[in-house]
Amino acid sequence: MNIRTPIVAAFLAVALIGASGCAVHRGQQSVGAYVDDTAITSTVKSKFVGNKEVDASSISVETLNGTVMLSGFAKSETERSTAEKIAMNVEGVKSVKNEIALRP
Repeated sequence: MNIRTPIVAAFLAVALIGASGCAVHRGQQSVGAYVDDTAITSTVKSKFVGNKEVDASSISVETLNGTVMLSGFAKSETERSTAEKIAMNVEGVKSVKNEIALRP
């Protein structure tokens, strides 16, 4: 019995299971879209951290097929609109849904 056969079979099984395990979430059409959305979310969050007008810890960012959803709380309308502008200017963003609420 050739020792390579079980190794190759095991490798193929792992590869097939791994490929099917890369499930696309939330209705996205491809793994590439999921990766793009993850990169957009990370970029928006990092730009929030680098901006003095936006409290990055108070705003959540989610991306689905290039549409960025902002939620959380802002201290002012200026902070809310600045967050939206930052998100809109990130490469790959198609639209922004701004659901940030103003803190009372």
